[in-house]
Amino acid sequence: MVRMSAELPEYAERVLEVAERIPPGRVMTYGDVAEWLGVGGPRQVGRVMALYGAAVPWWRVVRADGRPLPGSEHRALEHYRAEGTPLRDSAGGEPRLVMRRARWDGRDGRDGGDEAHI
Repeated sequence: MVRMSAELPEYAERVLEVAERIPPGRVMTYGDVAEWLGVGGPRQVGRVMALYGAAVPWWRVVRADGRPLPGSEHRALEHYRAEGTPLRDSAGGEPRLVMRRARWDGRDGRDGGDEAHI
């Protein structure tokens, strides 16, 4: 569980906890995280990840279009390749995530698929 400091806002802590739960090789969009938490939206999740995300597997929380974040493409791609995250070539040269295969719905597969909400 993420406990960066006593000053970490509750919403940020919840977002980071979701990011930590995403299995290797899988991703959630900013909107997925907000929907899963039932509060906030993609921009709020993106803001939390920008400010505090370095302490968690930030590359697993992505844009809905499957492209790595500008400026972080190479680092993210290294993680995706190491974790076996589904990728495909794109016309622009940089690989994209195969969202229909990489997207995680927040279910914990260890116990038969029951949702594991925080």
